Amino acid sequence: MWPYVEFDPESGLYVGTVPGVRGAHTQGATLDELQGNLQEVLELCLEESTDLLDTLPRFIGLQQIEVAA
Repeated sequence: MWPYVEFDPESGLYVGTVPGVRGAHTQGATLDELQGNLQEVLELCLEESTDLLDTLPRFIGLQQIEVAA
């Protein structure tokens, strides 16, 4: 699973969200803490929904798009 990870300058925390998994979002003071928290959240989500793995979106890749300012 591929989480989106962002840094929130207001709180000083890293924020992670797993697309396609309802409720799979968390935060951490470090990237290592965030990774552990995301793993825990995903395990809890999988306990709640055993068919979750069959419905997840598949990661294809990233693209860079340039726009004129």
